[in-house]
Amino acid sequence: MTTIAIIGGGITGVTTAYALAKRGFSVTLFERHRYAAMETSFANGGQLSASNAEVWNYTGTILKGLKWMLKSDAPLLVNPKPSWHKLSWFAEFIAAIPQYERNTVQTARMAVAARAHLFAWAKEEGIDFDLKKEGILHIYRDKQGFEHAGEVSKLLAQGGLPRHAVTPQEMKAIEPTLAGNYYGGYFTESDSTGDIHKFTQGLAVAAQRLGVRILYGQDVTAVSSNGTQAVVKVAHLEGQPSVHTFDSLVMCAGTASREFAAQLGDRVNIYPVKGYSITVNLNDAASQAGAPVVSLLDDETKLVTSRLGLDRFRVAGTAEFNGFNRDIRADRIRPLVAWVEQCFPKIDTRSVVPWAGLRPMMPNMMPRVGRGQAANVFYNTGHGHLGWTLSAATADMVGDVVADAMRAHTPSPISVSGAKAVAA
Repeated sequence: MTTIAIIGGGITGVTTAYALAKRGFSVTLFERHRYAAMETSFANGGQLSASNAEVWNYTGTILKGLKWMLKSDAPLLVNPKPSWHKLSWFAEFIAAIPQYERNTVQTARMAVAARAHLFAWAKEEGIDFDLKKEGILHIYRDKQGFEHAGEVSKLLAQGGLPRHAVTPQEMKAIEPTLAGNYYGGYFTESDSTGDIHKFTQGLAVAAQRLGVRILYGQDVTAVSSNGTQAVVKVAHLEGQPSVHTFDSLVMCAGTASREFAAQLGDRVNIYPVKGYSITVNLNDAASQAGAPVVSLLDDETKLVTSRLGLDRFRVAGTAEFNGFNRDIRADRIRPLVAWVEQCFPKIDTRSVVPWAGLRPMMPNMMPRVGRGQAANVFYNTGHGHLGWTLSAATADMVGDVVADAMRAHTPSPISVSGAKAVAA
């Protein structure tokens, strides 16, 4: 049986392990934490949002970023301190603007496919993850934002995702708890929400039942490949590092993927884009009644919401380009709390849990899925703000790529894209 190592136990690593185990491979997953989904997959916005498939590579993003650069509470914040990594990433981001429409359509197509896979896996394995199939409502306060959303909707439709415009009155009917004045909205009935941490934990248990060996508390320090054998080195507090060998390796290490890829002879230009969330504990009946059930996406503030069970309300968003800084800043959390108090005034915000995570983001906003330079090295990483939404589809893609490669025993590197995988 072919042995495969997976680096990373977040949503992409666990879904990849599950997909490969279903194909009959002997899989070992390395995760540096004691549990699965303890970093970027811990407390994200919770949206399974094909309607959020629009990539950020368009001129409007650049103009907003320049306007917001000196505002500490802005939705998009860039630390002006230069670094070669940051400069090269933004140069490639700008270079990808001509692919904005194509990449948005492709992302929507992947998100629609991912939904079917994820729901089927959850049903088959009996995973409870606070799933709500109530749709996602995009809200707009001005004509300009609403009209841009209309153009985006045309691209989403090309990717197989229908959504329709709604009036302010219809918005209030869809989500009666929403306060404030709005120009209009767009509603996607087929989108949903859930708890990414619960899902990943449940799928990890299911993968173990299929024979996947998950090694927690493993600080992987080095990886290498000679094309036929992959080597994983793990550091230990005492003594020499342990060395593990496998037939193949799949990199799902999130923001760490760039460094590991360089060791394998590949360039994967992932930048760690920090996002924040708050989980509001709905500790009383009034807060529970005053919190929305339908998920929201506020395009002006770049915030998303999800209702997790009866007594939790998640609000997440913002993008901070500040390297591998994981600090939870009060001036970035405060606008999230203020947004809740403005839009949902009946919610008591005395019990709020803040969180921050680093999204692994490629410059063209497309995940790196497919083969590396070495014939037995593969990637499923760089999903940015849509890791939860795309994970089941890209896991299935890389599963097919690995299976094809193992059957063919092809020594030369192959790059795949489109229907099979998306190459950066």
